[in-house]
Amino acid sequence: MTDRGADSYWARVGGHATFERLVRRFYQGVAEDPVLRPMYPEEDLEGAIWRLCAFLEQYWGGPTTYSEQRGHPRLVMRHVPYKVNPAARDRWLAHMEVAVDELAAEGLLSVADREQLWDYLDRAAHALVNTFED
Repeated sequence: MTDRGADSYWARVGGHATFERLVRRFYQGVAEDPVLRPMYPEEDLEGAIWRLCAFLEQYWGGPTTYSEQRGHPRLVMRHVPYKVNPAARDRWLAHMEVAVDELAAEGLLSVADREQLWDYLDRAAHALVNTFED
């Protein structure tokens, strides 16, 4: 596992603990969402939590565990089996916004850090839309 430095965004916002909080809070919403929950076949979501947390940590300059264990992220390819339409994207973003805003409210993200994270998440969610069918 490679950690890419103390000057990364990942380190600045609190490292693993902050990203795990973000992802776990996000999946609390997903677990109750009738549109998104069926996209996650695991009974308890722990696998999905690990994958998203490891991916985000790697993207933001933390450990490279995701690529070491799963290879290149290939986000578009990995989402092909799922119907990601604008409605699913918007629900995903709504749950993620709750999680991001909670971190910001607790002082774990500065205004600039919150905006930087949100900009990425919003762009990524829009890029993963793969159908316009209901």
